[in-house]
Amino acid sequence: MSQAAAPIEIVAAVIRDATGRVLVVRKQGSDTFIQPGGKPEPDEAPLQALARELDEELGVRLEAASAVPLGRFEAWAVHETGRRVRAQAWLVQVDGMPQARAEIAELAWVPVQPPHGRRLAALSQDHILPAAARAVVAG
Repeated sequence: MSQAAAPIEIVAAVIRDATGRVLVVRKQGSDTFIQPGGKPEPDEAPLQALARELDEELGVRLEAASAVPLGRFEAWAVHETGRRVRAQAWLVQVDGMPQARAEIAELAWVPVQPPHGRRLAALSQDHILPAAARAVVAG
C-alpha cells in the first residue's frame, strides 16, 4: 500500500450575523454543512483564496482587514472519503448578503455553540466553531 495521501489544504471562514449566529453551507449532493471556503490555487495567499471562494460561493466581498485567525485544524474530509482535510480558518466580516452560488445548494445560520440544528462536518463542529466561540468570548 502506498503512503497516506497528504491532507487536502483549504481555507475556511466563520461569518457571524448580527445575532451571533454563524454561516454554514451545504454543497450540492451532500447532507452535511461545512464552513464556506475552499482550496487555494497554486501561489495564492490564504486570505486571497478565501476572498475568491467567498465571492464565487456566496457573492460577498471579504473585508480582509477584519480577519481574525482562528488557527489550523485537521479532520476527516466529508466529501473525499478516506482523506484528511487541513483548514486555515478565520473569523471574518463580509460586505453583501450571502447567496448560494456555484456548487453551494443551501445556506444556514446556526448557533456557534451546540446544538447547531444541522448536520455539521467534524472539522466545523469539533474544531472551527469551538475556536470561533473562544475568539468571540475573548474578543
